[in-house]
Amino acid sequence: MSVVEFGGTGQGVLLLHGLMSRATAWWPVAQWLTPFGRVVGIDQRGHGRNPQRGPFRTEDFVADAAAAVEELGLGPAVVIGHSMGGLHAWCLAATRPDLVRAIVVEDFAPDNRGRTVDEWKWFFDAWPVPFQSVAHVTTFFGAPVFAEYFEEREDGWHLIASMDDLYEIAGHWGTRAYWEFIDRVKCPSLVIEAGQGGQLPNQMEEAARRSNGRYLHVPEAGHVVHATAPWVYRGAVEAFLSTSISPV
Repeated sequence: MSVVEFGGTGQGVLLLHGLMSRATAWWPVAQWLTPFGRVVGIDQRGHGRNPQRGPFRTEDFVADAAAAVEELGLGPAVVIGHSMGGLHAWCLAATRPDLVRAIVVEDFAPDNRGRTVDEWKWFFDAWPVPFQSVAHVTTFFGAPVFAEYFEEREDGWHLIASMDDLYEIAGHWGTRAYWEFIDRVKCPSLVIEAGQGGQLPNQMEEAARRSNGRYLHVPEAGHVVHATAPWVYRGAVEAFLSTSISPV
């Protein structure tokens, strides 16, 4: 397990990154989360400095998150997830409610059946790999947070995660729906949808309704809401946590 301790004390706050990303990418968010508890991020399998590769079923990722909560003494934890991490937060809350106090899910649609990686593979193929510098990465993607996804090698900057692994992970989502998990979520929840995130419409609002959670649509935000609309994201999460759990 690859763990990043961001600071804070008391109740656990577990951060789960999205596809391609890593725990350190949460650093700007973690800085204002510490009043709510001990903030910890993990590199999920196939990402960052986590040596664990496959298998890449959703259940494997969720088991890893559960192990992190238990082994690090975070439970019951607030679990905050972006995209893939949001899916894992939903599923962890559904299958291990004893470990989860509340969840925040950022921009992930729970039913992608029929969608394939071919829909967005062209985007990866268009990358000017290797990138020449950190500035090249941030300019290309339009947000500094993306630099966290890359590492320097002899010939330039490369994505840390393996593209083959990413295709396998995302391909799995197109084979199933996750409504059965969402229907089992009983803890307080906040679902944040990016207006420009490219997710299938109406699903996140429906997921919030079915789990009796809160829903926020951010029209101006790209897929990484906490980076493209940081103040809106922060305000929503702080308001949610302030009324759902007690700051420490």
